[in-house]
Amino acid sequence: MRCAVFTATPRGTRTALRVRTALDASVDIFAKAGQGTFEDVHVYERLAPQVETAFCQYDALIFIMASGIAVRMIAGSLQSKLEDPAVLVLDEEAHHVISLLSGHIGGANELTRELAASLGADPVITTATDVQKKLAVDVVASRLALRPCPKEQIKRFNRAVLADEAIRYLIDAKLARAGFYEKRLADMGLTAVSVQEVLPLGDGLTAFITADECVRRDDLLCLVPRRLVAGIGCRRGTAAVEIRAALEAALMKIGRSLADVSLIASTAAKADESGLLALAAEIKREIRFHPNGKMQETIEAYGLSESPFVKKNIGIGNVAEAAALASVSAGRLALAKTRFEKVTVALTWEK
Repeated sequence: MRCAVFTATPRGTRTALRVRTALDASVDIFAKAGQGTFEDVHVYERLAPQVETAFCQYDALIFIMASGIAVRMIAGSLQSKLEDPAVLVLDEEAHHVISLLSGHIGGANELTRELAASLGADPVITTATDVQKKLAVDVVASRLALRPCPKEQIKRFNRAVLADEAIRYLIDAKLARAGFYEKRLADMGLTAVSVQEVLPLGDGLTAFITADECVRRDDLLCLVPRRLVAGIGCRRGTAAVEIRAALEAALMKIGRSLADVSLIASTAAKADESGLLALAAEIKREIRFHPNGKMQETIEAYGLSESPFVKKNIGIGNVAEAAALASVSAGRLALAKTRFEKVTVALTWEK
């Protein structure tokens, strides 16, 4: 997860540094000009354009300032609960952490709990299902990297959860990870049944884990697996076995395995890299090699950091993250670029 933290005062910036230490994430801090010197902190003159840019580049925005300012800053950028980043607000003393936007699918509520626990603050969460300590269907989807479809059904299903109406969970038996979903649902206290096809209309509502998002029915919410893309950069001549070991180690960091990877991606400069080609063939996954122009556009669109050394050698300064994000129309980094001995890996969930 990539987080942007915005502050307006020196005290707020000191709290932002605590946030950076507390989170297991990539955190960039943006402080208002004229606050003094802080290590590894970006400086802004005007907050609004900085937030507008960050809204599309980061998975979470954290404001250490009045909630009213945060609301005004993000108002013009809002799109959809399926796409918007998590937005949190803290006071300067970190007494309270407020989940402001994208509590479920964007992960703001879980991030709020994590950050509050690390800072010794009070988490402020107002979504009804969380207040009632009930498991919302879009929370289930978020935890399993599933996309609810159609999104208009989410409110109806969560109203049913609040009313203590039963939600029937079905899993398409044709999915390669059907057993994984069944186990994870059981870990959440939910019973699921694997089926060859969605069951006929019943008395209640059905959440159906399936790759077929075209299924439409009034009592049905499809939960569609998001694609997980592995962006990979490597030294020339790196063997497939070494690349595979690095990829498996990266996947372990997010609790996933090779079976979850939908696609491998890299730069066109690596299109003849035998180790990458052999790995793709070995695990039977498509591999895409993106031209430098598209990679550079992605680097700029997401504000990705670049290595001068890599840029000098192949013309772009970021391979793993840029390749993964360039492979989807909109993505969220599940794992920022992680360096192994000869390989760099980044993992991206399609939004």
